[in-house]
Amino acid sequence: MNEMLRRDVLKLLTSALVAPALLTYGCRSNTDPWGKTKLIRSNIKLPNIPQGDFVITTYGAVGDGQTDCTRAIADAIAAASAVGGGRVVVPSGIFLTGPIHLESHIDLHVDVEATLSFIPEPERHLPAVFTRWEGVEFMGLSPLIYAYGKTDIAISGGGTLSGGADETHWWPWKGKWKGKFSDAEFTQKEARDRLFADAESGVSPKNRHYAEHAYLRPPFIQFYSCDNVLIEDVTITQSPFWLINPVLSTSVTIRGVTCRSMGPNSDGCDPESCKNVLIEDCIFDTGDDCIAIKSGRNADGRRLATPSENIIVSKCEMRAGHGGVVMGSELSGGIKNVFVENCRMNSPDLERGIRIKTNAMRGGYVENLNVRQLEVGTVRNLFVINFYYEEGENGPFTPIVRGISFHDIHCESAERVMDLRGFKHALIRDINLFNVKVDKAAKPSRISYVDGLVFNRVSVNGVPVSKPSDLLVEAH
Repeated sequence: MNEMLRRDVLKLLTSALVAPALLTYGCRSNTDPWGKTKLIRSNIKLPNIPQGDFVITTYGAVGDGQTDCTRAIADAIAAASAVGGGRVVVPSGIFLTGPIHLESHIDLHVDVEATLSFIPEPERHLPAVFTRWEGVEFMGLSPLIYAYGKTDIAISGGGTLSGGADETHWWPWKGKWKGKFSDAEFTQKEARDRLFADAESGVSPKNRHYAEHAYLRPPFIQFYSCDNVLIEDVTITQSPFWLINPVLSTSVTIRGVTCRSMGPNSDGCDPESCKNVLIEDCIFDTGDDCIAIKSGRNADGRRLATPSENIIVSKCEMRAGHGGVVMGSELSGGIKNVFVENCRMNSPDLERGIRIKTNAMRGGYVENLNVRQLEVGTVRNLFVINFYYEEGENGPFTPIVRGISFHDIHCESAERVMDLRGFKHALIRDINLFNVKVDKAAKPSRISYVDGLVFNRVSVNGVPVSKPSDLLVEAH
């Protein structure tokens, strides 16, 4: 190393970019965690849907894009439920509807040439239902498709679900966002602040009433406390809020789904406090996180103390979004045993590949995150762990992040490979990179308060990386 380069390296190592930082590296167990995925898959049960079709046109629905079919769809669901379940079929056509509430043993089957188009009128989402919003339970507007405490439910068929949200409907309730909606007459801010304050002060969830005139946008699909769930092959667009949001549910399969919505908080799939989840063969092109795994916000997450665990993300494609696969920020109940494999991420509008976001108000933990066989085209930051999200250090709860592996990953172009920011009193621990190649990284990585960062067969900008300081040198 020549003298000029040596001085540049020392300068970067001691600069504000990486200091104060603790960077260590050493050995890690060779135990393969991927053996657990076979058990997880075997524990995920598809719903048991009895034979028998209940075609909504039989109950008065008209697919002309003008007739309100809400009652006809509800009647078809009731008829199927009365005989123990079956397929509620949406045939070819455009069917306008208000919120849909599913019963046990029902498959809402939307044919390939069918569209369920949800009417964007908030008053249709009353009376209030028990729901969760940004990790907090309350009585709020009904999700567009909702089920509570049901068993064996599905959405299938290859058709389209359109939520009706746009720059005139639903999205302006967000308030100022990307230079838009700053002149909105009604926004969520006041109710959001009061809801979060209620949760922190211990108000009972069923006494938190924020439906009418609160402007908290409902998620598109929310299955709450349900077992044996399948969402398959449909395309979901124009969502008011998060697109797919299973909560406190077990045995969830999301397969072959396309999520395409570019509004505020348009997360593609957000499993919250769920166990045994498979997200496979899906496409995400979203205005927020593609997949965000969550487990409750602050006091509400700690009250329920239910982690998201045993989650597999396989053979998915992530395009635009704040992050490809994300944990948090609502993770106060913990996240463990997450496996991401054989996925493709690529977009100039994809801000992060794998991301963990938390802070000292969330607390919680992320343990045993495993990523392999990931192909990344363009991304801003490839691997991100941030303890300073929103409240940062301003809180009494210590985040725990440990046991992370990145194996067999290729990235064509990133602004940064790693952006890891722990606390001095709470280190990020035990990260293993094996066979990771980044063709081009424009900027040095940022690494603060990490213990146990191990590199094996890693290269960036064509240069081998064997220790953290190798990532901190500006590309030439």
